[in-house]
Amino acid sequence: MTVEALGRPLATVGALVLNREGKGLFVRTAKWRGSWGVPGGKIESGEPMLDAVVRELREETGLEVRDVRWAPTLEAVRHPEFHVPAHFVLLNMTARCDDDAVTLNDEADAYAWLPLREALATLPLNEPTRALVRHVLRTGPYGPLVTRGVTS
Repeated sequence: MTVEALGRPLATVGALVLNREGKGLFVRTAKWRGSWGVPGGKIESGEPMLDAVVRELREETGLEVRDVRWAPTLEAVRHPEFHVPAHFVLLNMTARCDDDAVTLNDEADAYAWLPLREALATLPLNEPTRALVRHVLRTGPYGPLVTRGVTS
């Protein structure tokens, strides 16, 4: 089943990961037509958002993250940079890592640790990532902590 066949928006999580030097992790992915973004993906049914972002980051980069904090929620409605028509609600976060040795899975073909201003100036960031980086530069990476919230 395609994303569009669902007939409703799909919730996703992603995080701008910062290393000890404050550099951000960016990945290049074919899903966003070769532009650069942050690692992330779909939330599985029954999976808390915090667990989803930790899992996605581990799967896509091999990193263990901590200090996961809220960043702006964005939306991509049939965004031309995405490889198929889709409607995503992008639950963005920031996170920190102590070890910046990245092991990519098959979803990305390159990565870079860069100061955020340098990433804006030099990388072809996809539009949602550009908005996330601008937000973090403007407000800092210290939004409220992400918690598991209410579950039954």
